[in-house]
Amino acid sequence: MSATTSLDELDRSGDEGATAEPRVISMQDAVGYAALPCHQEAPVADALALKHDRLFLLTNRHGDITPPGNCALGLFENDTRILSRYELRAAGGPPVRLSTQVIAPFLGQIDLAVTDHAFGGNDWDPKHAVYLRREQIVGDTLIERLTITSFLIRPIDYWIELAFGCDFADIFEVRGWKRDSRGEYFAPRVGADRVRFAYRGRDGEVIESGIHFRTAPDTLDRERARWAMTLVPGRSVRLEWEIGAQHARARGAPPSEDAMDQRRARLHAAYDEWRGECSRWSSDVETFSATLARATDDLRSLYVHADGKRVISAGIPWYSTVFGRDSVITSIETLALNPRIAIDTLRYLAGRQGTKEDAFTEEQPGKILHELRRGEMARSGEIPHVPYYGTIDATPLFIILVHETWRWTGDDAFVQELLSNVRRAIDWIDRYGDLDGDGLVEYARTSDRGLVNQGWKDSGDGVPYPDGRLPEPPIALIEVQGYVYDAKVRAAELFERFGDADLAMRLRLDAQRLRARVIERFWLEELDTFALALDGAKNPIPTVASNAGHLLWSRLPDNGRAQRVAHTLLAPDMSCGWGIRTLSSRHPVFNPMSYHDGSIWPHDNALIVLGLSHYGLGPQALPVVHAINDAAAAAEFNRLPELYCGMARTGGSHPVLYPVSCSPQAWASGALFLMMQGLLGVLPDAPRDVLHIRNPVLPDFLEELTITNLRVRASRVSLHFVRRASRTLVNVLAVESEAEPIRVRIELG
Repeated sequence: MSATTSLDELDRSGDEGATAEPRVISMQDAVGYAALPCHQEAPVADALALKHDRLFLLTNRHGDITPPGNCALGLFENDTRILSRYELRAAGGPPVRLSTQVIAPFLGQIDLAVTDHAFGGNDWDPKHAVYLRREQIVGDTLIERLTITSFLIRPIDYWIELAFGCDFADIFEVRGWKRDSRGEYFAPRVGADRVRFAYRGRDGEVIESGIHFRTAPDTLDRERARWAMTLVPGRSVRLEWEIGAQHARARGAPPSEDAMDQRRARLHAAYDEWRGECSRWSSDVETFSATLARATDDLRSLYVHADGKRVISAGIPWYSTVFGRDSVITSIETLALNPRIAIDTLRYLAGRQGTKEDAFTEEQPGKILHELRRGEMARSGEIPHVPYYGTIDATPLFIILVHETWRWTGDDAFVQELLSNVRRAIDWIDRYGDLDGDGLVEYARTSDRGLVNQGWKDSGDGVPYPDGRLPEPPIALIEVQGYVYDAKVRAAELFERFGDADLAMRLRLDAQRLRARVIERFWLEELDTFALALDGAKNPIPTVASNAGHLLWSRLPDNGRAQRVAHTLLAPDMSCGWGIRTLSSRHPVFNPMSYHDGSIWPHDNALIVLGLSHYGLGPQALPVVHAINDAAAAAEFNRLPELYCGMARTGGSHPVLYPVSCSPQAWASGALFLMMQGLLGVLPDAPRDVLHIRNPVLPDFLEELTITNLRVRASRVSLHFVRRASRTLVNVLAVESEAEPIRVRIELG
């Protein structure tokens, strides 16, 4: 989406025959309907999502954006809704939906039918007679192709109508943020085959979007296009149009006859190239293989261009942008799939690492960003996301990712490129992360527009006491202490490798002190777990939550406590048959329909499963992996959502959906790869040219699993796992490399 500095420039780019002078009008006049307040959450789980780069489309199952201004649906680019009304109407309708398909993350197909009732059919026995196929493809614009076919035995007069509008709403506004005022709308400009919309935001920037038709409508105004036609049996009619922001093509000629086919071919080629870069996972269970294939494609769709670089975004619809924590955890999950995700993420986040103190954005020197937004509300200073740095965990997670990427790639030059960023991140932990000098890392927001909770459970009630009371900050989260411990252990290895032995020694001592402090301050003997957090008075919050499971991933607890935490996490109040809940059902605050107080998150489960495997508890983790796989198999398009509700599994075939869960969502897409890495004992040590396979365990729903093109250093490794009764065996099929190949060491207990 482009911005212009003046309306004169907008005038000079006007279409021949379009209304000449832009004039300011009301929002209702501009979009053809009154703005609808978002009083209730929209069911995103029921929507059709298509995405490529920074453009994404969210429609209902008919392919429409209705009612106008729906509190979720739209065509979005750069955190701005550039299409807010989109409804196909047809003679004899409304059409009945036959099917909705996501052919690829960027390509959808909706099949509709109209009965013969309005065309002389039997009132008591109407039959589907007119077939409508909608094909929608997202690239730098949205192209839709509508094919109309009549199966009546005689010609009929027919019409098609498309209603449209654009409110230029900010994504925060769509989600429900109440704004004091908005910018200025300009009268839509109508030409013979196009309509253009324009809006000047509160920051003074003018943005545009438009719709262009390959076949000019018979009637066209600023709210609708209408075509009249004669449908002849056996002869289809095709209409095509393109919608986008101020792109050169969208402002020039309407889409050519083969524009959609060219885009389809180009994007399919890009996805083929992506799949060629990734490791390939195939099993004897078709739905499991399909889930991993869908996740691979979804991760490609979530790649975005940002500031001239590529980086993985979090998810759609709400988080189609760079997120420090989400991007880092997704990268950790997918190193076995494609290290490029981690490499690109690290370079991007390093380039945006904090350099100054800013209370409004919560930026501090060395801190890793939380969230970057590009919409009007960010540009005008209504929100601090330019970027916003209110996260307590992205900085230690960044350090962990640098080290883990090195373990997979063995790329010393890449680590040296980022070593100064790691050093600055360590300085941030010591100087800014520990607010009161007690050796723990805490958070307390400094921005009145910032997040109250700044760990991964960042909803307002995400860190509760068991009775639902909320703590006063500063808050020291348990999993964050684990991240910091792990970050310092890993950073010590990096600095020792690259010539700073004194710093390495200091970091190891810091880590051991922190470990002792966490066990002393957080361990709850009577609950067999660690406290969720310490409140502002340094009292433990005795809430049994999944956060403690992340400590296992960080390898902080001793073996005895790790075993007890595992038992707590796998008990029925936490592990409900669809995965491990975020919070125990024994607490009064438990709510399986909440965002963080009883729901189930695949990425959360993935980190716990890997943590269990670190302590030799892979077999105990099998029910969790089985549950997450069942949830994926039951999901539409084999796509794991961001989260789902934590109701107990009582015989139903799928979990209860959370209504506004992002899907696709990056760290959900990566979850099963990390779980399988843990179960299979895949432990790379590329700096020493070794890949370890230690005590692999295949889940009980798989008999065989083959991984090919697994990238470790410069080698490509192919492995075949097979389950024989209670044992899992592994065969090395190939190790290919142009340089010295790595060694594969297999250890079976």
